[in-house]
Amino acid sequence: MNRREQDNATLDSTLDVVVVGGGPVGLACGIEAQRAGYHHLVLEKGCLADSVFQFPKNMLFFTTPELMEIGQHPLITSHGKPTRTEALDYYRSVARVEGLAIHTYEEVVKVAAQDGRTGNGSFRIDTRGREGERTYGARRVVLATGYYDNPNYLGVPGEDLPHVSHYYTEAHSFGGQKVMVVGGKNSACETALDLYRHDADVTLVHRGKEFGESVKYWVRPDIENRVAAGGIRALFETTVVAIRERSVLLSRDGGEFEEPFDQVFLLTGYHPDDAFLRRCGLRPDPKSLRVSVDPDTLESKDVPGIFLAGSVSAGHETGMIFIENGRYDAEKIFAYLAKVAGR
Repeated sequence: MNRREQDNATLDSTLDVVVVGGGPVGLACGIEAQRAGYHHLVLEKGCLADSVFQFPKNMLFFTTPELMEIGQHPLITSHGKPTRTEALDYYRSVARVEGLAIHTYEEVVKVAAQDGRTGNGSFRIDTRGREGERTYGARRVVLATGYYDNPNYLGVPGEDLPHVSHYYTEAHSFGGQKVMVVGGKNSACETALDLYRHDADVTLVHRGKEFGESVKYWVRPDIENRVAAGGIRALFETTVVAIRERSVLLSRDGGEFEEPFDQVFLLTGYHPDDAFLRRCGLRPDPKSLRVSVDPDTLESKDVPGIFLAGSVSAGHETGMIFIENGRYDAEKIFAYLAKVAGR
């Protein structure tokens, strides 16, 4: 179905289901909706599988292809572990083969229950994108927006400077440069190792006394050995005070000191878009950012008719939900909808 056909099918009618988010979990929801015969639309503010697209270019998933599959479509890999490129090719192909109705580069701004009606549903979905502002009607809404678009900011001066990033892509351009990596979990450790192996002068800054407990078992000895050998410099119990044009002001043991750096990666984690969740009428916990859902159906307890799939419901505990387990949320949600419909 091309874009014009999708527009004709959706703009002037009420959809059965709108899925917000076109990542692996959102696509899994789209597949379930398509196979159930629902008049559906998947809305994605970036490109298809945008979060995967933002991963480091040479990333290798340390999981089996089977655990990343959706809709029972096989994921074929060349070396046993999926690469970022293979994953992107796979999810794009699945969307095409399934004939999913998808609008990319169209951001959902707000979801609101019309006339106070929910459950069997009457929702208004407001969007903005390359073709302007639009409004859709839907009986039910599935939020599968993940968390990767929302970094945990440090809130320090200079965090928005051009040489500062909350995302890591690839190492080559940083060879021979002084690079600071802030964080102590998997992303920070893997980034520091990759930079080190591409001849960057790497300093890793972490506020804790040691690397995080969640660091993968094959990454931990690697990073610890590189630090012990002096290949990577690690500053534990150290925090960033301010980032300047060519240097970073740090704090440690009650004192401050300044060091020069060419590039700064702030890899301090990510979180769901709690402001967007509130615009949908949901009430994420102020501390945990978790939204209250029925564990059996994943339907929001705040707004019946809105369902949460994947890591968007995990709050700050984003490390608990991955593609491997989040994809099953689609089956749970649409099994419930089938039961309600008496199918």
